[in-house]
Amino acid sequence: MSSFRLIRLGEQIREEISRMILTRQIKDPRVSTFLSVNRVDVSGDLGYAKVYVSSFMSVKETENGVKGLQNAAGFIQSTIAKKLTIRQFPKLSFILDQSIKEGFEMVRKLNDLELQSQSSQER
Repeated sequence: MSSFRLIRLGEQIREEISRMILTRQIKDPRVSTFLSVNRVDVSGDLGYAKVYVSSFMSVKETENGVKGLQNAAGFIQSTIAKKLTIRQFPKLSFILDQSIKEGFEMVRKLNDLELQSQSSQER
């Protein structure tokens, strides 16, 4: 399958999972509406899809949410497979993605360094 189609399928899966989280279709109490699906990487043979999930909650709460999503993976797969018309629906695996938090931390550190350099230049 072409890479454009894989990217498009990943976006469709991401949107559907996000919609399921927001509308509370996933009944697991660990799955919070504060969870955010960042991206979905679909393998070339449509066998697997990695779903990257993040949140601004604590790391432990986010890990629990990812575990809840992994427990509900079968339900999520069957629900989305009914909506999308593809021959084979990929097996979903949910992964904790801390890149957003790490990005904010990096920006904060850069801002601190800039403030330090400005204060040292003023002396």
